[in-house]
Amino acid sequence: MEHSLRSIKCAGIYEVVIVVHYMKDLIRSHIGDGTKLGLKVTYVEQKELMGTGDALLACSQLIKDEPFFVVYGDLAFHPSILGEMLSNFHPGSNLILGVNVSDTKEFGYLELNGRTLLRIKEKPREGGSGTINGGIYLLEQEILEYLQRTPLSDRGELELTTAINMAIKEGKKFFVVPTNTEKWVDVGRPWDILDANKILMDALVNESRVEGTVEDGVHIHGNATIEEGAKVLSGTYIEGPVWISRGCKVGPNCYLRPYTYLCPDVRIGNACEIKGSIIMDRTHVGHLSYIGDSVIGADCNIGAGTITANLRFDDLPIKVTVKGERVDSGRRKLGAFIGDRVKTGINVSLYPGVKVGPDSWIAPHVVVSRDVPPNTFLMQKFEVEEKRR
Repeated sequence: MEHSLRSIKCAGIYEVVIVVHYMKDLIRSHIGDGTKLGLKVTYVEQKELMGTGDALLACSQLIKDEPFFVVYGDLAFHPSILGEMLSNFHPGSNLILGVNVSDTKEFGYLELNGRTLLRIKEKPREGGSGTINGGIYLLEQEILEYLQRTPLSDRGELELTTAINMAIKEGKKFFVVPTNTEKWVDVGRPWDILDANKILMDALVNESRVEGTVEDGVHIHGNATIEEGAKVLSGTYIEGPVWISRGCKVGPNCYLRPYTYLCPDVRIGNACEIKGSIIMDRTHVGHLSYIGDSVIGADCNIGAGTITANLRFDDLPIKVTVKGERVDSGRRKLGAFIGDRVKTGINVSLYPGVKVGPDSWIAPHVVVSRDVPPNTFLMQKFEVEEKRR
């Protein structure tokens, strides 16, 4: 959300209304009144989860009599997208972001005539390539009037997309601004976090910025951000884009590969390799470990020799359990997803795509082949036979 707010400011918009419900106190405490971002932020609470249209109506009294953006809160997108939409806007028109994808069945499908929107069709069963609703709109004030007379959907919700379809039927014009998945991701599944990381790193790490301490013998290739207060020890090899936040200590003799993001106060021990992963605040990765295509939560202690396998032995796409179902991630390489405050012992191995719930402990030498629930102590029984020589 903070990345989205920064992009909103870059587009020249300074007044924001955030509709909250889930984790509202955490959002309020982090964003505050927007001062630290140079914004004026106001909050409106959606009392019940009654749909996107209901969320928009909840803040209708705060929307001034002029065009306004609507941005879904679970998106990651390149900062240039809002500027592109503004440059395509003309008074009397309404815009919607359209994302060209290879499979539309999980999204709202846009039926188009050129760049004119004909209809939004929710999650078509047939799927296939096409253009989907990107969840960013630039709308005229009159959409609020349509929402007030929009019937509830089959899910019992007031949907913004239903109101848009109603407005189109009554002759209102909606146009699509196209983009692609290199600039946009709907962060709804675990591996989407890695795609979001790539989009944001490509946008933000476009030059090297080294403000921390880098010892002699460190090699940096490509762009890297090393914040003030970070320390990179001798023998470390960095391939950008890489981001090392304040308070981090890396090395000696580590290998940081592209799209590695280290949050503040992370410690990467001797001779570790980190590839395309996010490691969150205050986590310690012990020496001789490999973390690949993974997301590691905050305050974890990853024991020496811990390995996250990111490639199936048969080279097939990796599946992840999501809401009790095995879902094909579509990714050939995908590591583990480890919650906050997890501890692993020495020489733990994690299979591709496994999830470890927060506050769990994994005993030494355990091979984790399936998801581990929160607050679990996972151990493996070994039988040791002792014989006299």
